[in-house]
Amino acid sequence: MTPLFAFLHHVAAFTLVTAVGIEFILLRGELTVTRARQILAADSALGISAVVVLVVGFARVFLFEKGGSYYFHNAAFIAKLALFVLVALLSIYPTLQFLSWRVALRQGQAPSLADGKRRALRMVLHLELMASW
Repeated sequence: MTPLFAFLHHVAAFTLVTAVGIEFILLRGELTVTRARQILAADSALGISAVVVLVVGFARVFLFEKGGSYYFHNAAFIAKLALFVLVALLSIYPTLQFLSWRVALRQGQAPSLADGKRRALRMVLHLELMASW
């Protein structure tokens, strides 16, 4: 079971970083209906993969590996967990922005995105990417 959970944990972590990268790239060009839907899909994948990373990671810590007492006294583990929380907090802003697009998308319209807001979203996504590595 330990190798399976390690595999799931790593696949979810790579999916998380990939989803953020996809959002970052898709925000470069013109925001069309299709592109906005792709960004929403990537953000959904990001959220699902973050939950899997967290659940499987804690399962590994408490059930399959050396135990919580070992990991929670390890500075590297605490730093990694802190970065995960930082990225999760950073991802709230883009997610809320992307979710606000659903009304326009239901009407078949591309959401409006001012240049300043696009820059802010890309900056946050860039910070998420830097913190994820």
